[in-house]
Amino acid sequence: MSKNEAAEGAAAPDDGPIPLDTLRHSAAHVMAEAVQQIWPHAKFGIGPPIADGFYYDFDLPRPLTPDDLAQIERRMRRIIKANLPFSSQEIEGEAAKELFRERGQPYKLELIEALMAGEASGEVADSPDAAGVSGGNVRLYEQGKFLDLCGGPHVARTGEVGPFKLLRVAGAYWRGDENRPQLQRIYGTAWHTQQELDDYLWKLEEARRRDHRRLGTDLGLFFFNEQVGGGLPLWEPDGAVLRSVSEDFWKEEHRKWGYEYVYSPHIGTADLWSSSGHLEFFRDAMYAPIDIDQQQFLLKPMNCPFHVQVYRRRLRSYRELPVRYCELGTVYRYERAGVLHGLLRVRGFTQDDSHIFCRPDQLEDEINGVLDLGLHLLRSFGFHEYEIELSVRDPNNLDQYMGGDKEWEQAEGALRRALEGHNLDFHVAEGEAVFYAPKIDIHLLDSLGRTWQCTTVQVDFNLPERFDLGYIGEDGAEHRPFMVHRALLGSLERFLGTLIEHYGGAFPLWLAPAQAIVLPIADRHNAYAAEVAAALEQAGLRARVDSRSQRIGAKIREAQLQKIPYMLVVGDREAAAQQVAVRRRSGEDRGTVAVPEVVAVMQREVEAKASEPLL
Repeated sequence: MSKNEAAEGAAAPDDGPIPLDTLRHSAAHVMAEAVQQIWPHAKFGIGPPIADGFYYDFDLPRPLTPDDLAQIERRMRRIIKANLPFSSQEIEGEAAKELFRERGQPYKLELIEALMAGEASGEVADSPDAAGVSGGNVRLYEQGKFLDLCGGPHVARTGEVGPFKLLRVAGAYWRGDENRPQLQRIYGTAWHTQQELDDYLWKLEEARRRDHRRLGTDLGLFFFNEQVGGGLPLWEPDGAVLRSVSEDFWKEEHRKWGYEYVYSPHIGTADLWSSSGHLEFFRDAMYAPIDIDQQQFLLKPMNCPFHVQVYRRRLRSYRELPVRYCELGTVYRYERAGVLHGLLRVRGFTQDDSHIFCRPDQLEDEINGVLDLGLHLLRSFGFHEYEIELSVRDPNNLDQYMGGDKEWEQAEGALRRALEGHNLDFHVAEGEAVFYAPKIDIHLLDSLGRTWQCTTVQVDFNLPERFDLGYIGEDGAEHRPFMVHRALLGSLERFLGTLIEHYGGAFPLWLAPAQAIVLPIADRHNAYAAEVAAALEQAGLRARVDSRSQRIGAKIREAQLQKIPYMLVVGDREAAAQQVAVRRRSGEDRGTVAVPEVVAVMQREVEAKASEPLL
C-alpha cells in the first residue's frame, strides 16, 4: 500500500487559519490514538467534528472515569508534541475490510460494508468517515500508529492541533440504534488559541450555573417525580407565580391584538384525528387510544382540530373575517425517555396556540400582525436577538406539496414581505417547508448567545381542505379561507426553561415570584416588617417577610441565593422613621427610603417591565 506523505486532504499551513472543523476532526483522531495507547484492544466507532468540538465513540473494557479523561489528555499532549504527520492512502474496499478485520475493528468493518453498499444513515452519514468511499476505494488516514477510515481533511501534523479540552463521557448506541451495542462517547473541544478555549470553557461553566433543571430545584420553581412520570413537570408555588404572570401578560396582549380566547378538551375521538390527518402522519408521537363507551379517544397532540371545529360550527360571512382564536392548550406527545430534558423536552406541554382564519386578501396583514405581536412579547421578556428561517418549497419537487402554485406563491410572498417589512434578517431554507405549508421559525438568542427554537408562523392548506372550511364571499359564493397556525412562545414549558437560563434565575422585577422580602433585624421588628409587606401587597406587589430568629446577615445571604430583587431591612431606626433600608440582590446597599417611595418606584419598574432595577 502506497502512502501519500503530503497528506492529501490535509489543511496546508500557508492557506491561512486552519478551519475549526479540520482542527477538531484532527483532535478527534489524536484522542483516538491516545485511547489506543492506553487500551490497545479498544474498538473504534466514529469520530467527527461537531458544533464547538468533537467526539469519538469507543468500545472499551470498562466505564471511563474523570481520571481516565485526564490520562487521555496527557497522552494527547505527547502526541501533539511529537508533531507526527497525518498521511492518507486510498485502497480498494475489500482490502480495507481485510485490514480492519485483522486489527479486530468490527465497527469499522461494518461501516465500510455499509458505505460500499450505500446504506449509511443517520449520524454515520454525516460523519467524515462516510466520505471514505470513492469508486469502490476507501481512504484511510494515519498518524503515529493509529490508522482510521476517514475522508479527511486533517491538519498536516499533530503539532498543529490547537488548545483542547476533554469535556465528558456519554453513552451512545452504535449507529444510533438502541438495539445495537452502547459505546462510550468522549466529547472534547479544540480552538485556535488558548483565549478562545478559556472563553468557551467559561461559557460552559456559566451554562452549567444557569441550567434550568438545577435552578428549578434550587429556587423551588418546578420538579419531576418518578411516580408521576417522566417528562411531566410539577410546578411549585414560586414556579406557578412565574408561569401565571407570563400567562396573564400573554392573555392581556392577545386581547389587545384582537384575539378571542377559546378552550378545548384534552382528548378527542379517533375520527377527529383521522380527519385531521394526525393518525396518518403523526401517529408515532401520539399515545395509545382510550376506549370509552365502545369508542376510541386519543390525548391531543395539537390544538388545531378543535379550533377548526369552533370555526366551522356555522357558516361565516366574509365580513366576519379574520377570525383569531387563541388558547393556552396543553398537549401530549410521546417522547423517548432518553431524549427528555427538563422543561425543554417533555411529554405534556402547553402551547401558546392560535389559529387565524382569513380571506386571501387579508393574509399579508395578518402575518404582519402576528410578527408585531410576537416581537412585542419576546422583547418584553428580554429577548432582542434572533435567528430566523423562512422555509419554502423545493422548486425542483413541487408535486410533493398540497395546494396550488397560486396559493403557495401568495403565502411564501406574504411571509417574506412581512420579515422584510420588519427589517429582520432571515435565511431562506428551500425544501424545508412541510408538505402543507411554508413557515417562519424564529430562534431566540439568550444572554450567552445560545439559540432556542421558539416562534413558528405557518400557513396551512391542509386542514381547511380536510375539514371543508368555507365562508360566503361578497359575491355570494362559498370560498376557502386561508388558515394560519402560530405559536409565539412555542410551548410555555420550553419558553420558561429558556427564560430561567437567560436570566440565570435572577428575573426582572415584573417576573420575579417574590419581588421583595422584608428582613426584620430582631423579633421586635416583626410587626413593622409585616406592615411594610402589607403595604407592598396592597399596591399589587409580591412581598414576603423573613421573621425567623436568624442573624440579619444570614437572612440577606439566603435572600440573595433565592435571587429576590429587593431586600428591605428594618430595625429600630427604620421603624421609627417609617422607612426601609434597601438592598439589591446584587449586594448593593441603596440606603434608607420611605415606604411610599419604595412602592411607587417598584410599581414603575413593574409597569415598564424594566430589565434593570430602578431602586
